Amino acid sequence: MGGVLLFYYLLALLMFAADQATKWMIVKKMDLGQSIPVIDQVLYITSHRNKGAAFGILQDQRYFFIIITIIVVGAVIYYLQKHATDRLLKTALALVLGGALGNFIDRLLRGEVVDFVDVYIGSYDFPIFNVADSALVIGVGLIFIQSFMESKQKETENE
Repeated sequence: MGGVLLFYYLLALLMFAADQATKWMIVKKMDLGQSIPVIDQVLYITSHRNKGAAFGILQDQRYFFIIITIIVVGAVIYYLQKHATDRLLKTALALVLGGALGNFIDRLLRGEVVDFVDVYIGSYDFPIFNVADSALVIGVGLIFIQSFMESKQKETENE
């Protein structure tokens, strides 16, 4: 593994470590359901647990998520090793890898995912999330951006 690729694995490790450190603080320092305002009526740190996926769907499907995550992590590592040549794509895959591993460890060791970032948009209470979720969403968003840029480049080349 080259030094350049090592950078992306370190990025994934950094995301994983940040996720686990913040979750550890929430579990150790807050009671379940406790909420601390950061920006009143906008942002709260709320100790929450999720036994499902995004938005609380597929509750109590722990083993399903463990199996799916193992497959996704394997695919991301394979793609990062064999096919990713673009820096944006490598960064995106590193974020997805770190985020997937962060929530995977929660499901494996706790049986549920620790969530704590609680955002209100007007009167809408956005589903509570964590650092791993943020890394996953940003990583997937970057994959879409990279794919869009790549398709536009191919269109330009074909003209």
